[in-house]
Amino acid sequence: MPVRWAYTTLRLGGPAGALAVLSETDEVVATVRAAADSGQPLLVLAGGSNVVIGDAGFPGTVLLLRTRGVRVVDHSSRGVLLRVAAGEPWDEFVADTIERGLSGLEALSGIPGSAGATPIQNVGAYGQEVAHTIEAVHVYDRHSDEVRVLSLPECGFAYRSSIFKHSDRWVVLEVDFRLQAARQSAPVRYAELARHLGVEVGDRTGVARVRETVLKLRAGKGMVLDPEDPDTRSVGSFFTNPVLSAQDWVAVQDRLADAGEPPSWPAPNGTVKVPAAWLIERAGFGKGYAGAGGVAISSKHTLALTHRGGGTTTALLDLAREIRDGVRDRFGVVLHPEPVLVNCVL
Repeated sequence: MPVRWAYTTLRLGGPAGALAVLSETDEVVATVRAAADSGQPLLVLAGGSNVVIGDAGFPGTVLLLRTRGVRVVDHSSRGVLLRVAAGEPWDEFVADTIERGLSGLEALSGIPGSAGATPIQNVGAYGQEVAHTIEAVHVYDRHSDEVRVLSLPECGFAYRSSIFKHSDRWVVLEVDFRLQAARQSAPVRYAELARHLGVEVGDRTGVARVRETVLKLRAGKGMVLDPEDPDTRSVGSFFTNPVLSAQDWVAVQDRLADAGEPPSWPAPNGTVKVPAAWLIERAGFGKGYAGAGGVAISSKHTLALTHRGGGTTTALLDLAREIRDGVRDRFGVVLHPEPVLVNCVL
């Protein structure tokens, strides 16, 4: 069955050698173990919202993770600990936490994909990231052939990264989130969100109000899935925001003399985070910029590379290379892809 039409938000990629749809955690572990024993390639896929699959497809088995379930495993002075199955749709889970009167994930509303995918790239948006609330990740360890529980420090979370990304050792089975029993949000950390909420950065407001505002902001950028809107046929942000050393930041500013002062944010250890979208636009790639073969930058958001129909993964990656090389030539900054690339390279 072609992966391209049914199982990725890009609707790109060639066929799978075989397809296994699993809804029980024990089945997932058994299937992964059997594939390892037989030497058969295996790709675990859930929401397919952060993956780019090559035009040749995947030669082995694609395991579609369809496990479900959310349960309270602890309720104490530290907050409420929810254990969510890896296949649980992420936004449905976020909506559930709002209904339960819990705060901590409200700014992550509207993100497509599954709960189990969120720790892999340390999903974040509007000032929140899952590392702020994850307490543990339950995994199957292919190396030791056992189910393990990894604590927050063991997950190695960094900006849009973790030990799970770019490694096939770990299969995420469940994720534990420690949330607060509160109708008030976590402190609003993102200036754009604070502005639309009419609050100051660091203030709190209702969790439901934050969710509603984030959904509107994301929809305006084509970042909420809509089958009628080709701008949403993407993997979200294709490039991460570059984090530059102080020395590199000075060099970039020198090259930006005629482009205006770029927005930036302080990052750990004296580094500076620069918005990739700003660099892309000033390198000559505006919203709607079209590549060859049915792909284009979103008309709503510069960081989203979209499939407009009839395209190929090759065309998408050609466009990504054009943008990456243009930014490098203009500013000396190398952009890095955010999604996982399967059977293809950038």
